[in-house]
Amino acid sequence: MKRIGSVAESEDFEESYEWFFRGEYQGVLRTVFVIVGDRETARDLTQEAFIRLYRHWKKVSSYDLPDAWVRHVAVRLGIQHLRRKRLQDRFVPEERDHSFDPVIWDVQRAVKSLPPAQRAAVALFYFEDRPSSEIARILDCSESTVRVHLHKARHKLAHLLEGSKTDVD
Repeated sequence: MKRIGSVAESEDFEESYEWFFRGEYQGVLRTVFVIVGDRETARDLTQEAFIRLYRHWKKVSSYDLPDAWVRHVAVRLGIQHLRRKRLQDRFVPEERDHSFDPVIWDVQRAVKSLPPAQRAAVALFYFEDRPSSEIARILDCSESTVRVHLHKARHKLAHLLEGSKTDVD
């Protein structure tokens, strides 16, 4: 028997949000990490996106793709972070994390050099295997713009990675 009133509604709200959070958090975190390139910042921005989702869960949970909504928010937060960071530390040299494999470091460095929208498109397409139609909804642009972002990103990555080939035994 289903209970009637705010207690039952509250439990359904909490359960559905928790179920969604558990299923989507890691994927959103991974995407934001690819965009911003820093684990702590990615966690903070992902948490902020899920806090915003929680505030709007009653409405967003009825959408066809609530995961696209939270990714849209997270990607926008990541892009805003990059823009603020670019203004703050244009000339501060980047520290290299020596725990990474040199090839992974080169790829990460190359992806980090992409403009924010291209970086977001690459993260969603290659790391989350999202179709361009969904990426367009997340980035709030047309599918053709997504394809342009991916084309330019591939071209730039190929150029950057060609010059940084590393021999690996």
